[in-house]
Amino acid sequence: MLSHTHLGVSDLSRAVTFYGAVMDALGYALKFHEPEAGWAGWMQPGVPRPLFLIGRPYDGGSPKPGNGTMVALLAPNRPAVNRAYATALAHGGTDEGAPGLRPHYHPNYYGAYVRDPDGNKIGLCCHKPVG
Repeated sequence: MLSHTHLGVSDLSRAVTFYGAVMDALGYALKFHEPEAGWAGWMQPGVPRPLFLIGRPYDGGSPKPGNGTMVALLAPNRPAVNRAYATALAHGGTDEGAPGLRPHYHPNYYGAYVRDPDGNKIGLCCHKPVG
């Protein structure tokens, strides 16, 4: 359904450090990092799409997180949600909801929520049952 997402960031180096660590915890690979162009992108290994992109806003202005906007990153399992959440907090993210079951979404929805250093809301989720 999705080709890619792009989140605006104010400090590419800081954002690459943050997202690089989180993406590594989720098992995603860096596809490119082009500091001169002001952007970077990650993907699931061996799959060309979708891409998760970060970079300077295209209009040259300051990034502004959307009210009600969230990008949810799929984790392969519940321990990966836990690792990504802890990694995000250790790299300048802020808590928006600790890891745990969210049965009001569905019985196996296990997720956590953080904000990146620019305030973008990021979901970390796994839809699989334990085992």
